[in-house]
Amino acid sequence: MRLAVLKERRPAETRVAATPETVKKFIALGLTVAVESGAGLAAGIPDADYAAAGAEVAPDAAATLAGAGIVLKIRAPLGTGEGAVDELSLIPRGALLLGQLQATPEMAESYARLGIEAGAMELLPRITRAQSMDILSSQANLAGYRAVIEAAGAFTRGFPMLMTAAGTIPAANVFVMGAGVAGLQAIATARRLGGRVSATDVRPAAKEEIKSLGASFVGYEDEESKAAQTAGGYARQLSAEFYARQAEVIAAHIAKQDIVITTALVQGRKAPTLVTEAMVASMKPGSIIVDIAADAGGNVALTRPGEAVTTPNGVTILGYHNWPGRIGAAASALFARNLLTFLTTFWDKEAKAPKLPAEDDIVKGVLLTRGGAVIHPSLVPAKAA
Repeated sequence: MRLAVLKERRPAETRVAATPETVKKFIALGLTVAVESGAGLAAGIPDADYAAAGAEVAPDAAATLAGAGIVLKIRAPLGTGEGAVDELSLIPRGALLLGQLQATPEMAESYARLGIEAGAMELLPRITRAQSMDILSSQANLAGYRAVIEAAGAFTRGFPMLMTAAGTIPAANVFVMGAGVAGLQAIATARRLGGRVSATDVRPAAKEEIKSLGASFVGYEDEESKAAQTAGGYARQLSAEFYARQAEVIAAHIAKQDIVITTALVQGRKAPTLVTEAMVASMKPGSIIVDIAADAGGNVALTRPGEAVTTPNGVTILGYHNWPGRIGAAASALFARNLLTFLTTFWDKEAKAPKLPAEDDIVKGVLLTRGGAVIHPSLVPAKAA
Protein backbone atom coordinates (compact mmCIF):
# COMPACT_ATOMS: atom_id res chain seq x y z
CA MET A 1 0.00 0.00 0.00
CA ARG A 2 1.20 3.51 -0.87
CA LEU A 3 1.23 6.28 1.76
CA ALA A 4 1.33 9.84 0.43
CA VAL A 5 2.54 12.94 2.29
CA LEU A 6 1.50 16.23 0.70
CA LYS A 7 3.11 19.63 0.91
CA GLU A 8 1.01 22.11 2.89
CA ARG A 9 -0.23 25.00 0.76
CA ARG A 10 -2.35 27.01 3.17
CA PRO A 11 -0.97 30.40 4.29
CA ALA A 12 1.28 30.48 7.38
CA GLU A 13 1.57 26.67 7.44
CA THR A 14 5.14 25.52 8.04
CA ARG A 15 4.46 21.98 9.27
CA VAL A 16 4.60 18.63 7.49
CA ALA A 17 2.65 15.48 8.36
CA ALA A 18 5.57 13.01 8.26
CA THR A 19 9.26 13.20 9.14
CA PRO A 20 12.15 10.96 8.10
CA GLU A 21 11.77 9.23 11.48
CA THR A 22 8.14 8.28 10.82
CA VAL A 23 8.80 7.48 7.17
CA LYS A 24 11.25 4.74 8.24
CA LYS A 25 8.63 3.29 10.58
CA PHE A 26 5.93 3.34 7.92
CA ILE A 27 8.23 1.48 5.54
CA ALA A 28 8.92 -1.06 8.29
CA LEU A 29 5.15 -1.71 8.40
CA GLY A 30 5.26 -2.72 4.74
CA LEU A 31 4.14 0.59 3.20
CA THR A 32 5.73 2.41 0.32
CA VAL A 33 5.97 6.12 1.07
CA ALA A 34 5.81 9.05 -1.35
CA VAL A 35 6.57 12.60 -0.16
CA GLU A 36 5.83 15.61 -2.33
CA SER A 37 8.97 17.57 -3.16
CA GLY A 38 9.43 20.52 -0.81
CA ALA A 39 6.95 19.22 1.76
CA GLY A 40 9.39 19.49 4.66
CA LEU A 41 11.42 22.55 3.70
CA ALA A 42 9.55 25.01 5.94
CA ALA A 43 10.13 22.62 8.87
CA GLY A 44 13.82 22.31 8.08
CA ILE A 45 13.60 18.89 6.38
CA PRO A 46 15.10 18.73 2.86
CA ASP A 47 13.95 16.24 0.23
CA ALA A 48 17.27 14.41 0.56
CA ASP A 49 16.44 13.43 4.15
CA TYR A 50 13.19 11.80 3.05
CA ALA A 51 14.96 10.01 0.23
CA ALA A 52 17.62 8.75 2.67
CA ALA A 53 14.83 7.40 4.88
CA GLY A 54 13.52 5.36 1.94
CA ALA A 55 10.73 7.56 0.60
CA GLU A 56 10.04 8.37 -3.02
CA VAL A 57 10.24 12.13 -3.50
CA ALA A 58 7.51 12.95 -6.02
CA PRO A 59 7.56 16.16 -8.10
CA ASP A 60 3.99 17.33 -7.47
CA ALA A 61 0.71 16.53 -5.73
CA ALA A 62 -0.65 14.42 -8.57
CA ALA A 63 2.42 12.19 -8.69
CA THR A 64 2.50 11.91 -4.91
CA LEU A 65 -1.15 10.84 -4.67
CA ALA A 66 -1.20 8.45 -7.62
CA GLY A 67 -2.37 5.08 -6.30
CA ALA A 68 -2.22 6.16 -2.65
CA GLY A 69 -4.22 4.20 -0.08
CA ILE A 70 -3.31 6.49 2.83
CA VAL A 71 -2.86 10.27 2.68
CA LEU A 72 -1.35 12.33 5.50
CA LYS A 73 -1.93 16.06 5.83
CA ILE A 74 -1.62 18.72 8.50
CA ARG A 75 -4.59 20.78 7.29
CA ALA A 76 -7.61 19.95 5.13
CA PRO A 77 -6.79 19.45 1.44
CA LEU A 78 -7.49 22.37 -0.85
CA GLY A 79 -10.55 22.07 -3.06
CA THR A 80 -11.72 23.72 -6.27
CA GLY A 81 -11.03 27.46 -6.24
CA GLU A 82 -9.00 27.41 -3.01
CA GLY A 83 -5.57 27.32 -4.60
CA ALA A 84 -3.49 26.51 -7.65
CA VAL A 85 -3.82 22.78 -6.94
CA ASP A 86 -7.15 21.00 -6.34
CA GLU A 87 -5.77 18.45 -3.87
CA LEU A 88 -9.17 16.97 -3.04
CA SER A 89 -9.91 15.80 -6.56
CA LEU A 90 -6.49 14.12 -6.80
CA ILE A 91 -6.99 11.85 -3.77
CA PRO A 92 -7.92 8.33 -4.97
CA ARG A 93 -11.36 6.98 -4.07
CA GLY A 94 -11.21 4.72 -1.04
CA ALA A 95 -8.06 6.33 0.36
CA LEU A 96 -7.81 7.01 4.09
CA LEU A 97 -7.10 10.71 4.69
CA LEU A 98 -5.76 11.73 8.13
CA GLY A 99 -5.09 15.24 9.44
CA GLN A 100 -6.80 18.27 10.96
CA LEU A 101 -9.59 18.22 8.42
CA GLN A 102 -12.14 20.95 9.09
CA ALA A 103 -14.86 18.68 10.44
CA THR A 104 -17.81 20.69 9.16
CA PRO A 105 -20.91 19.18 7.52
CA GLU A 106 -19.90 20.74 4.20
CA MET A 107 -16.37 19.31 4.26
CA ALA A 108 -17.64 15.90 5.38
CA GLU A 109 -20.06 15.87 2.43
CA SER A 110 -17.18 16.67 0.08
CA TYR A 111 -15.10 13.79 1.44
CA ALA A 112 -18.06 11.41 1.18
CA ARG A 113 -18.90 12.48 -2.38
CA LEU A 114 -15.32 11.80 -3.46
CA GLY A 115 -15.25 8.42 -1.73
CA ILE A 116 -12.51 9.48 0.73
CA GLU A 117 -12.43 7.89 4.19
CA ALA A 118 -11.64 11.01 6.19
CA GLY A 119 -10.25 10.89 9.73
CA ALA A 120 -10.39 14.27 11.50
CA MET A 121 -7.73 13.89 14.17
CA GLU A 122 -8.89 17.02 16.00
CA LEU A 123 -12.00 15.06 17.06
CA LEU A 124 -10.01 12.36 18.84
CA PRO A 125 -11.72 11.54 22.16
CA ARG A 126 -9.79 12.51 25.27
CA ILE A 127 -9.36 9.04 26.70
CA THR A 128 -6.21 7.50 28.14
CA ARG A 129 -5.39 5.19 25.23
CA ALA A 130 -5.69 8.08 22.77
CA GLN A 131 -3.26 10.47 24.50
CA SER A 132 -0.26 9.59 22.36
CA MET A 133 -2.18 10.35 19.15
CA ASP A 134 -3.81 13.61 20.34
CA ILE A 135 -2.80 16.31 17.85
CA LEU A 136 -4.58 19.09 19.75
CA SER A 137 -2.56 18.43 22.90
CA SER A 138 0.78 18.02 21.18
CA GLN A 139 0.33 21.20 19.15
CA ALA A 140 -1.13 23.24 22.01
CA ASN A 141 1.84 22.35 24.18
CA LEU A 142 4.21 23.88 21.65
CA ALA A 143 1.92 26.87 21.07
CA GLY A 144 2.05 27.66 24.79
CA TYR A 145 5.84 27.50 24.77
CA ARG A 146 6.16 29.61 21.64
CA ALA A 147 3.75 32.24 22.97
CA VAL A 148 6.05 32.94 25.92
CA ILE A 149 9.16 33.02 23.73
CA GLU A 150 7.52 35.52 21.38
CA ALA A 151 6.33 37.60 24.31
CA ALA A 152 9.87 37.67 25.70
CA GLY A 153 11.21 38.72 22.32
CA ALA A 154 8.73 41.60 22.03
CA PHE A 155 9.05 42.75 25.67
CA THR A 156 11.68 45.44 26.13
CA ARG A 157 12.30 45.19 29.87
CA GLY A 158 13.45 41.57 30.38
CA PHE A 159 11.79 38.52 31.98
CA PRO A 160 13.81 37.65 35.12
CA MET A 161 14.84 39.96 37.93
CA LEU A 162 18.29 41.24 36.94
CA MET A 163 20.54 42.54 39.72
CA THR A 164 23.46 44.55 38.36
CA ALA A 165 25.97 47.11 39.62
CA ALA A 166 23.91 49.73 37.81
CA GLY A 167 20.71 48.74 39.60
CA THR A 168 17.97 46.12 39.64
CA ILE A 169 15.47 45.34 36.90
CA PRO A 170 12.33 43.75 38.36
CA ALA A 171 10.93 40.46 37.06
CA ALA A 172 8.13 40.67 34.52
CA ASN A 173 4.59 40.09 35.78
CA VAL A 174 3.06 37.42 33.53
CA PHE A 175 -0.64 36.51 33.56
CA VAL A 176 -1.78 33.37 31.70
CA MET A 177 -5.49 33.12 30.91
CA GLY A 178 -6.55 29.51 30.45
CA ALA A 179 -4.73 26.58 32.03
CA GLY A 180 -5.28 23.83 29.50
CA VAL A 181 -2.34 22.21 27.75
CA ALA A 182 -1.17 25.46 26.14
CA GLY A 183 -1.69 27.51 29.28
CA LEU A 184 0.15 25.10 31.57
CA GLN A 185 3.12 25.03 29.20
CA ALA A 186 3.04 28.84 29.05
CA ILE A 187 3.10 28.98 32.86
CA ALA A 188 6.02 26.55 33.05
CA THR A 189 7.99 28.38 30.35
CA ALA A 190 7.39 31.82 31.87
CA ARG A 191 8.53 30.48 35.24
CA ARG A 192 11.71 29.05 33.68
CA LEU A 193 12.47 32.46 32.20
CA GLY A 194 12.16 34.02 35.65
CA GLY A 195 8.82 35.77 35.40
CA ARG A 196 6.38 36.31 38.29
CA VAL A 197 3.50 34.22 37.01
CA SER A 198 -0.21 34.17 37.81
CA ALA A 199 -2.96 32.39 35.94
CA THR A 200 -6.70 31.84 35.71
CA ASP A 201 -9.09 29.21 34.33
CA VAL A 202 -12.80 28.55 34.71
CA ARG A 203 -12.32 24.80 35.27
CA PRO A 204 -12.18 23.86 38.96
CA ALA A 205 -9.40 21.30 38.51
CA ALA A 206 -7.11 23.94 37.01
CA LYS A 207 -6.57 25.82 40.27
CA GLU A 208 -4.36 23.12 41.77
CA GLU A 209 -2.56 22.56 38.46
CA ILE A 210 -1.71 26.26 38.31
CA LYS A 211 -0.38 26.25 41.86
CA SER A 212 1.62 23.06 41.27
CA LEU A 213 3.67 24.92 38.65
CA GLY A 214 4.51 27.71 41.08
CA ALA A 215 2.03 30.28 39.78
CA SER A 216 -0.64 32.07 41.79
CA PHE A 217 -4.34 31.59 40.97
CA VAL A 218 -6.60 34.52 40.08
CA GLY A 219 -10.28 34.04 39.35
CA TYR A 220 -13.96 34.10 40.23
CA GLU A 221 -15.50 30.88 41.51
CA ASP A 222 -19.19 29.98 41.93
CA GLU A 223 -21.57 27.04 41.42
CA GLU A 224 -21.52 27.44 37.64
CA SER A 225 -17.73 27.20 37.51
CA LYS A 226 -17.90 23.79 39.20
CA ALA A 227 -19.41 22.42 35.96
CA ALA A 228 -17.04 24.29 33.66
CA GLN A 229 -15.32 21.20 32.27
CA THR A 230 -16.74 18.71 29.77
CA ALA A 231 -16.37 14.96 30.17
CA GLY A 232 -13.74 15.16 27.43
CA GLY A 233 -11.59 17.53 29.45
CA TYR A 234 -12.35 20.71 27.49
CA ALA A 235 -13.55 24.02 28.89
CA ARG A 236 -17.32 24.42 28.65
CA GLN A 237 -18.97 27.61 27.39
CA LEU A 238 -20.39 29.43 30.43
CA SER A 239 -22.98 32.17 30.80
CA ALA A 240 -22.45 35.81 29.96
CA GLU A 241 -23.05 36.60 33.62
CA PHE A 242 -20.19 34.35 34.71
CA TYR A 243 -17.77 35.90 32.22
CA ALA A 244 -18.83 39.39 33.39
CA ARG A 245 -18.02 38.52 37.01
CA GLN A 246 -14.80 36.82 35.98
CA ALA A 247 -13.87 39.99 34.09
CA GLU A 248 -14.48 42.11 37.19
CA VAL A 249 -12.11 39.97 39.24
CA ILE A 250 -9.29 39.99 36.72
CA ALA A 251 -9.62 43.56 35.40
CA ALA A 252 -7.67 45.07 38.27
CA HIS A 253 -5.11 42.27 38.03
CA ILE A 254 -4.48 42.80 34.31
CA ALA A 255 -3.74 46.49 34.88
CA LYS A 256 -0.66 45.47 36.87
CA GLN A 257 0.67 42.94 34.33
CA ASP A 258 3.54 43.31 31.89
CA ILE A 259 2.59 40.29 29.79
CA VAL A 260 -0.78 38.62 29.29
CA ILE A 261 -1.11 35.33 27.41
CA THR A 262 -4.61 34.20 26.45
CA THR A 263 -5.21 30.54 25.55
CA ALA A 264 -8.95 29.99 26.09
CA LEU A 265 -10.65 27.93 23.39
CA VAL A 266 -14.06 26.25 23.41
CA GLN A 267 -14.21 23.28 21.02
CA GLY A 268 -16.26 24.09 17.93
CA ARG A 269 -17.08 27.68 18.94
CA LYS A 270 -15.71 31.18 18.59
CA ALA A 271 -13.18 31.87 21.32
CA PRO A 272 -14.64 33.80 24.28
CA THR A 273 -13.58 37.43 24.69
CA LEU A 274 -11.65 37.60 27.97
CA VAL A 275 -9.73 40.85 27.59
CA THR A 276 -11.85 43.91 26.79
CA GLU A 277 -10.77 47.20 25.23
CA ALA A 278 -10.96 48.78 28.67
CA MET A 279 -8.60 46.15 30.11
CA VAL A 280 -6.11 46.76 27.33
CA ALA A 281 -6.36 50.50 27.93
CA SER A 282 -5.53 49.95 31.61
CA MET A 283 -2.18 48.29 30.87
CA LYS A 284 1.18 50.08 30.94
CA PRO A 285 2.89 51.20 27.73
CA GLY A 286 5.29 48.50 26.57
CA SER A 287 3.09 45.68 27.83
CA ILE A 288 2.57 42.62 25.63
CA ILE A 289 -0.54 40.52 25.01
CA VAL A 290 -0.21 37.20 23.17
CA ASP A 291 -3.50 35.79 21.86
CA ILE A 292 -3.07 32.08 21.06
CA ALA A 293 -6.80 31.89 20.26
CA ALA A 294 -6.51 34.35 17.35
CA ASP A 295 -7.43 31.69 14.76
CA ALA A 296 -10.77 31.21 16.54
CA GLY A 297 -11.55 34.93 16.65
CA GLY A 298 -9.33 35.76 19.61
CA ASN A 299 -9.70 36.17 23.36
CA VAL A 300 -8.82 39.87 23.14
CA ALA A 301 -11.26 42.45 21.84
CA LEU A 302 -8.54 44.27 19.88
CA THR A 303 -6.84 41.23 18.35
CA ARG A 304 -6.46 41.32 14.58
CA PRO A 305 -6.04 37.66 13.55
CA GLY A 306 -2.77 37.17 11.71
CA GLU A 307 -1.27 40.48 12.82
CA ALA A 308 0.81 42.17 15.52
CA VAL A 309 -0.71 45.52 16.47
CA THR A 310 0.20 48.26 18.92
CA THR A 311 -2.61 50.18 20.60
CA PRO A 312 -2.64 53.96 21.10
CA ASN A 313 -1.57 53.42 24.75
CA GLY A 314 1.47 51.40 23.67
CA VAL A 315 0.30 47.81 24.29
CA THR A 316 1.45 45.29 21.66
CA ILE A 317 -1.01 42.49 20.82
CA LEU A 318 0.41 39.46 19.02
CA GLY A 319 -2.45 37.68 17.24
CA TYR A 320 -0.56 35.54 14.78
CA HIS A 321 -2.15 32.67 12.87
CA ASN A 322 -1.12 29.08 13.53
CA TRP A 323 0.96 29.29 16.69
CA PRO A 324 2.25 25.69 16.42
CA GLY A 325 3.43 26.55 12.91
CA ARG A 326 5.72 29.18 14.42
CA ILE A 327 7.82 26.32 15.80
CA GLY A 328 7.47 24.19 12.68
CA ALA A 329 10.21 21.58 13.15
CA ALA A 330 9.12 20.51 16.64
CA ALA A 331 5.42 20.75 15.78
CA SER A 332 5.93 18.56 12.70
CA ALA A 333 7.82 15.95 14.72
CA LEU A 334 5.00 15.64 17.26
CA PHE A 335 2.15 15.77 14.74
CA ALA A 336 3.87 13.10 12.64
CA ARG A 337 4.26 10.84 15.68
CA ASN A 338 0.59 11.33 16.53
CA LEU A 339 -0.39 10.09 13.06
CA LEU A 340 2.08 7.22 13.22
CA THR A 341 0.66 6.11 16.57
CA PHE A 342 -2.90 6.20 15.22
CA LEU A 343 -2.01 4.04 12.23
CA THR A 344 0.12 1.54 14.16
CA THR A 345 -2.65 1.18 16.76
CA PHE A 346 -5.03 0.01 14.03
CA TRP A 347 -2.52 -1.78 11.82
CA ASP A 348 -3.33 -5.23 10.43
CA LYS A 349 0.08 -6.92 10.10
CA GLU A 350 -1.15 -9.66 7.80
CA ALA A 351 -2.97 -7.36 5.40
CA LYS A 352 -0.29 -4.65 5.78
CA ALA A 353 -3.10 -2.10 5.92
CA PRO A 354 -5.04 -0.17 8.57
CA LYS A 355 -8.12 -1.84 10.03
CA LEU A 356 -10.55 0.61 11.63
CA PRO A 357 -13.23 -1.21 13.68
CA ALA A 358 -16.50 0.75 13.55
CA GLU A 359 -17.22 -0.01 17.22
CA ASP A 360 -13.91 1.35 18.54
CA ASP A 361 -14.30 4.61 20.51
CA ILE A 362 -11.29 6.24 18.85
CA VAL A 363 -12.49 5.32 15.36
CA LYS A 364 -16.02 6.54 16.15
CA GLY A 365 -14.58 9.83 17.37
CA VAL A 366 -12.29 10.46 14.40
CA LEU A 367 -13.83 8.96 11.25
CA LEU A 368 -16.07 11.39 9.35
CA THR A 369 -16.87 9.28 6.29
CA ARG A 370 -16.86 5.66 5.17
CA GLY A 371 -18.14 3.94 2.02
CA GLY A 372 -19.20 7.23 0.44
CA ALA A 373 -21.36 8.29 3.40
CA VAL A 374 -21.01 10.71 6.31
CA ILE A 375 -20.96 8.57 9.47
CA HIS A 376 -19.73 10.80 12.30
CA PRO A 377 -22.42 11.08 15.02
CA SER A 378 -22.13 14.86 15.25
CA LEU A 379 -22.48 15.33 11.50
CA VAL A 380 -25.16 12.81 10.50
CA PRO A 381 -28.03 14.86 12.04
CA ALA A 382 -26.80 17.96 10.22
CA LYS A 383 -26.76 15.97 6.99
CA ALA A 384 -30.29 14.65 7.55
CA ALA A 385 -31.58 18.11 8.30
